[in-house]
Amino acid sequence: MIDTAVAGLGRHTLGLLREMGRMMLFLIGTVAWMVRPPFRFVQVLKQMHFIGVKSLFVIVLTGSFTGMVLGLQGYYSLRKFGAEGLLGSAVALSIIRELGPVLAALMVTGRAGSAMTAEIGLMRITEQIDALDTMAISPMQYLIAPKVLAGVLVLPMLVAIFDLIGIYGGYLVGVQLLGVSSGAYTSSMESSVEWKDVSGGFLKALSFGLIVTWVCTYKGYHTSMSAEGLGKATTEAVVLASVLILIWDYFLTSVLL
Repeated sequence: MIDTAVAGLGRHTLGLLREMGRMMLFLIGTVAWMVRPPFRFVQVLKQMHFIGVKSLFVIVLTGSFTGMVLGLQGYYSLRKFGAEGLLGSAVALSIIRELGPVLAALMVTGRAGSAMTAEIGLMRITEQIDALDTMAISPMQYLIAPKVLAGVLVLPMLVAIFDLIGIYGGYLVGVQLLGVSSGAYTSSMESSVEWKDVSGGFLKALSFGLIVTWVCTYKGYHTSMSAEGLGKATTEAVVLASVLILIWDYFLTSVLL
């Protein structure tokens, strides 16, 4: 009984290591194709529009309500200590350091990442990827590299919009609704937010953009040839990308602090 359990654990571990190796080789191949001509500028622009512009609504909506909730909760927490004037710094630091990059990446994963996995997976099932190979067009260069590059370029912009909307949402609740001084809100934010906070959030956004597009395109590219496999790949892509975002966020935070 114990031998069977140990053998099963060993097979699972080896399978996980093989999958990690395939994912790393996939990422290395994608990066290599990015710097080889011909460069697919039109494809990159299309993917930037798909990932960035079409995600603006959900980013603005999520950012505004996140900032408003932080303003509301922060006010009632700080009021117990008579420190309502620090509401601006609490909202700004929370959003810029953590909530902005993480929530924006999770929203992009749910909206654009799942769509990328389904698109590439469907092309795999219908043998369109094999047709590209037949025409001597690299699927990695034509399909994967533009999506990964667009995700890395666009996600910092989405995070910046999320941060601005979130801070303004906290301002609306804290200042306009609950009566915190406007000068105290902005001055505490200006005095507490440093450049390392902004650069740390920017670095997280870049890495999250890579994680989302890398995982989602990999799962779609290696979809099994069935409708059930496509659904499984899409679910696995969203779950794995979300978990990796949270894990990588912890490690980056521990290094940047």
